Amino acid sequence: MLSSYRCWIAVLLSLPALALAQPAAPQSLKDIAQQAILSNPEVLQRWHAYLAADGERDAAFGNYLPRLDFTAGYGKERQDAPKLSYEYTVNSRSLTLTQMLYDGFATRNEVKRLDHSRRVRMFELYDASENAALEAARAYLDVLRYRRLVTLAEDNYVRHRAVFDQIQQKVQVGVGRRVDLEQAAGRLALAESNLLTETANLHDVSARFQRIIGFGPAKTMEEPTPLSKNLPPDIAGALRQAQQGNPTLQAAIENVRAADAARDVRKAAYQPRLDLRVRRDDGDNMRSIAGRSNYDTAEVVLSWNLLNGLSDVARSRQYAEQYNVARDIRDKTCRDTRQVLTIAFNDVRKLTEQLNYLDQHQLSTEKVHEAYRKQFDIGQRTLLDLLDTENELFQAKRAYTNGSFDLSIAYARTHAGLGNLLTALGLSRAGEQTLAELANWTPAQDAAEYCPPEGMQIYVADKAALDARAQEMLKESAAATVAAMAAARPQQKSPPAAVIATPSAPKADMQAKPVAVPAPAPAEPAAVPSAPPATTVEAVLDNALKQWLAAWSTRDVEAYLNAYAPNFTPAGDISREAWSQKRRQVLGRTEKIAIEVKDVQFNVQGEHAEARFRQSYRAPSFSDVVLKTLSWQQIDGKWLIVAETAEPVRP
Repeated sequence: MLSSYRCWIAVLLSLPALALAQPAAPQSLKDIAQQAILSNPEVLQRWHAYLAADGERDAAFGNYLPRLDFTAGYGKERQDAPKLSYEYTVNSRSLTLTQMLYDGFATRNEVKRLDHSRRVRMFELYDASENAALEAARAYLDVLRYRRLVTLAEDNYVRHRAVFDQIQQKVQVGVGRRVDLEQAAGRLALAESNLLTETANLHDVSARFQRIIGFGPAKTMEEPTPLSKNLPPDIAGALRQAQQGNPTLQAAIENVRAADAARDVRKAAYQPRLDLRVRRDDGDNMRSIAGRSNYDTAEVVLSWNLLNGLSDVARSRQYAEQYNVARDIRDKTCRDTRQVLTIAFNDVRKLTEQLNYLDQHQLSTEKVHEAYRKQFDIGQRTLLDLLDTENELFQAKRAYTNGSFDLSIAYARTHAGLGNLLTALGLSRAGEQTLAELANWTPAQDAAEYCPPEGMQIYVADKAALDARAQEMLKESAAATVAAMAAARPQQKSPPAAVIATPSAPKADMQAKPVAVPAPAPAEPAAVPSAPPATTVEAVLDNALKQWLAAWSTRDVEAYLNAYAPNFTPAGDISREAWSQKRRQVLGRTEKIAIEVKDVQFNVQGEHAEARFRQSYRAPSFSDVVLKTLSWQQIDGKWLIVAETAEPVRP
């Protein structure tokens, strides 16, 4: 323990040199997290609290060992008797050896209690280290985030400045409108405001970085790799892992065990105490006997409190309630940990999917902006169109940047909830060599009673149903448009129409069956698509097929497997579970997938349907073309795949 403490002090003494040298070199997330842990006051406080608990435990263990006491005395004594009275000087020395033989297991239970208390302090140290690393990661990523946002704001200002200068030149030569210049000036002022806001945000997060780490961020900071490895596949597995490894919950469980041992300590008050005592006394004029004398005593002493004013009963009741308090704190800690981890785990899932949409929005906006810019230069787009795309492009890039850094922070939060953020960063816990027994630590029967490892049911929007609703809305809109056009047509004034009739037909027939040829009218946009609309069921199936292809192409394993019904029967002699595991492995190792389908045909029979199409699959290591048949079944209002077959296309 002393050597470990000296090593810790040696590390702390090196911190001023690290603090002076670190900003000059490129900073990495691992180095910053380590620096934050070593210099964090709360971590140091927890470390010293652990050392104090270790000393307290050793002090309690000393009750097992013998006790040796030496006493000496010198003084006057006076003795009065009916016929004798005299005064003399007493000089005495005493050496007593006491060994506890039985104390009602008070010492054993006290050592046990303090062992658990020492573990509580150790887990609190681990928790403080995890929190310090998480705050350091958040501060590090926020500095990188706002540096990038400042760059985006600068680019946005440059583009708006260029547009403003271009409009100003046109106004000066008399070919531009003054109102366009005012509009460009307003947007330029907004771009300047955005730039000022981002620089202020960068200053604030840099100051926060300095508070957490101890010094400011360096000019060069490495872009960290997202901490996406070694995460459980689902929330239930994450919660089970947290119950084993989250230091906050571990400390709460050890606190329950310490309170339970404290109850056992109080039971010793109802038991006798047995001590072995060996004593030697010598001196002058001792025990009213003149001259030098000595006494040797060896005895077994039994002491037993028979009545203590019921204080022991009340004390036992007190510690029993403190045990209940510890259990309640453990359950609350478990629920808090479960909430934090569930939210972080869901943020990882949500942001991973959201980044795909934000990236698509960013790429599409860039293409639109480039096209609008060229069209504006040749007069096919208005200034308002161009400025709107400039702002939309800035917001799209800003949203994607925020989303990517939010995802990195969500990964760090998830690891912290699991209790392995330091491991994910490649760091070791402070003082983890001091308690080797923690390697086999388990909550066992002391796990929280009212905190099962069950996550919240994640709501996933049924996009196929939403797409079907959109198709229905489109049909209703088209029908309303046609009805409005039909209602408005008789009110329109048009030139007389030419009446074409067969000469041999009677006059009555000519009047009854005229063919009107109206004069040419301005073309109106088509209200409905030229192709005949698909039925509602086929539209839903088409959207379900698209969702299945999208999940497969993006390697979204959960969405891909959710497209298959629980009663799905894989082709070949393989079980549903084995097929799912194999698909997870295949999609997990594939880097890029391209899938194209053609000639899709649906055959709907009530709650069953069949889709046949030509499928082209391309991957870096494999490609093929097959004729695929998917059998669908409507289950709880949702079309799911129940069978899948493929036939190779022969050349």
